Amino acid sequence: MYRINWPAWVKQSLTLIVCVFLVSCSSTIKPFTSDGCSSFPDGTFNQKELWLSCCTAHDYAYWQGGTYDQRLQADQELKMCVEGVGEPELAVLMLAGVRVGGTPFLPTSFRWGYGWSYPKLYGALTDEELAQIKAREEEATAKE
Repeated sequence: MYRINWPAWVKQSLTLIVCVFLVSCSSTIKPFTSDGCSSFPDGTFNQKELWLSCCTAHDYAYWQGGTYDQRLQADQELKMCVEGVGEPELAVLMLAGVRVGGTPFLPTSFRWGYGWSYPKLYGALTDEELAQIKAREEEATAKE
């Protein structure tokens, strides 16, 4: 078997790169923010915030991130919420928009898992991440 004898500087550089990568993969969740319905109106001309609460709840799920199935559930809940305020056709349009635009693979401010540093792809949240989310929730409650 042939073995490469790497120079010390190469070994050190690779070690540094791996360490930087591992540190960048573990991040801290930012405080929750919502931009309402992102690039979509928050309501009608007469009721300017008719479905805003639906979008805020949806943003909360997107802020946390998680599995593909959790995203699908959050998107379905948005659709049902908008249907519940009497806008079933709009709900279908909004569902299509979030299914396309909310992917975690793009570095947008409204992507799935936007509370975490990019990239935060699909995956079950760890106990540490869940603890961070709970701590952020407690901070927000204490400020109210």
